[in-house]
Amino acid sequence: MVVTGAASGIGKATAELLTARGDIVIGVDLSAADVVVDLGTPEGRSGLVEEVIRLSRGTIDGIIAVAGLSHATPATVAVNYFGMVATLEGLRPLLARSEAPRAVGVASMSSLLPVDDKLVAAMRAGNEGAALARTVAIAKHPELAARVYASTKKAFAQWIRRTAATSDWAGANIPLNAIAPGIVLTPMVEPMLATERGREQIRTGVPMPLGGFAEPIVPARLLAWLAGPENTHVCGQVIFVDGGSDVVIRGDETW
Repeated sequence: MVVTGAASGIGKATAELLTARGDIVIGVDLSAADVVVDLGTPEGRSGLVEEVIRLSRGTIDGIIAVAGLSHATPATVAVNYFGMVATLEGLRPLLARSEAPRAVGVASMSSLLPVDDKLVAAMRAGNEGAALARTVAIAKHPELAARVYASTKKAFAQWIRRTAATSDWAGANIPLNAIAPGIVLTPMVEPMLATERGREQIRTGVPMPLGGFAEPIVPARLLAWLAGPENTHVCGQVIFVDGGSDVVIRGDETW
């Protein structure tokens, strides 16, 4: 099982959970991992595939793509969308050799929040250069900065929906899905939660009536199930594990 972002947060909790249940995990991160690469670069993405092939001897049973950033920078777009997609597409041939292949990535409930349509369109078109340039333009306007992260997660959720039922995935008997966490208590969100004012702002924007902010093990359990052999028919779903944010924000409008 390959887990990106395995050195901290949700990725670390997922890798530890899988290891505890007896899976062999190949952890991927910028440091302190079996595979040390930067998924924000083409070299890192190709290096990921090469190293996983070497360590797995060409076959893996699952991909859990967690690695991500949250700042309003080109690196966030490069990792959260292009790195995420490259991970799933680049390792898919190794999954295809498994008797029970599964793949799952991490989106976010922030995909429901305001986004930058031009940035989302550039990502959907696979135009990394245009997407990075648009991010630089957005970052010049601090009031729009949060739209960078939200845009990466919306674009990735849309990629899951467009891709999961294709011949390369469902047609090859590979379930492909994503989860959409709410606020999870990881190093990535620590600065936002450092003050009561910050916590209250987060609660207002991300209402979580069930349970409040979550520990990393909460989304990790869902990731592990989606990447496990019990999951035979969940296809192309973005499952919200957000304490109710999706329900509060969208209600029943999706039906």
